[in-house]
Amino acid sequence: MYIESLELRNFRNFEELDLTFSQGTNIFYGDNAQGKTNILEALFMISTTKSHRSVKDRDLIRFGEEEAHIRSVIMKKGIDYKVDMHLKKSRSKGIAIQGQRIRKASQLIGLLHIVFFSPEDLGIVKEGPAGRRRFMDMELCQLDASYLYDLNNYNKVIEQRNRFLKDISLHSQKDPAYGDMLDVFDDQLLGYGRRIIERRQSFIDALAGDIGGIHESLTGGRETLLISYEPNTDSDDFAEKLKKNRRQDIYQKMSCTGPHRDDFSFYVLGGASDPIDIRRFGSQGQQRTCALSLKLSEIETVRTLTGEDPVLMLDDVLSELDGNRQRFLLDTIGSLQTMITCTGLDDFVGSRFEKDRIFRVENGSIRENG
Repeated sequence: MYIESLELRNFRNFEELDLTFSQGTNIFYGDNAQGKTNILEALFMISTTKSHRSVKDRDLIRFGEEEAHIRSVIMKKGIDYKVDMHLKKSRSKGIAIQGQRIRKASQLIGLLHIVFFSPEDLGIVKEGPAGRRRFMDMELCQLDASYLYDLNNYNKVIEQRNRFLKDISLHSQKDPAYGDMLDVFDDQLLGYGRRIIERRQSFIDALAGDIGGIHESLTGGRETLLISYEPNTDSDDFAEKLKKNRRQDIYQKMSCTGPHRDDFSFYVLGGASDPIDIRRFGSQGQQRTCALSLKLSEIETVRTLTGEDPVLMLDDVLSELDGNRQRFLLDTIGSLQTMITCTGLDDFVGSRFEKDRIFRVENGSIRENG
């Protein structure tokens, strides 16, 4: 599986762009704020229907325009798939595959799998749980359209339930039965939430099967890394815990129970010492190495679950890694189609790394070196 081409019309700072890619390594270099990440963002949209930067569709349309187009050709199992995404300021996006409009954006899920690695991912270990939940959701939404459906609906119910909790004390004085509406919200949360918990557990289990060996190689055998899912509630206990915490929810005017409060943790084994919680006690170097191991294990997990190589995107991340971690990452890429953004080519000087196509990005225009 690989991306053959990309066309952009009025997307971000690109008025018009037509690119063809190598099946190997494609490097986009240039100063900051020239449009390098916008290219990766467009490709991420083709895979997930959403931006990795969590912005609204209208924010992706070039300033002064009313609509934008993203077109791409993806080669998968010997077949060219043509994807056309039409973004509009005043309406929801339109998506067509092979010229046929699809009814739901989720029908695009699974056509293309992307592993996205940015400098922000290096902080995934030490930052708050929201970033780690986002990591799980970004990958699972690519792997499973039903997960995307459950997650979207779960988030809508949480939003509605929280609004209800803010109003319940006022309305209950006039209508004592008003609070019974919480039962309706809770039934919906249980349906969507239990499936989310089960899929997250399976995903973390799959990552755990690869991350230990990868981390051992990355640290020269000095450390073994364990990863553990920390659900806010088990799926079997969700109903009981939701009911038990209802009074607290009403008092705090927010939903305190469910997978929207999940987390996962990392433990390092080294020598004869007890496991070390890297989130709390790891050095910055250990945390960064742990984050790199996580992203590399994500690649292996996608291979295992789909039987195909994902497309790897490295967004200005090489400059954030020291020489050893950088070399390990580049050596691990192997046969993957890879898109790399960077400010200059110094990161690759003297590297054995194969550079198949190199593009200079400047002020919304691109020219190929060579």
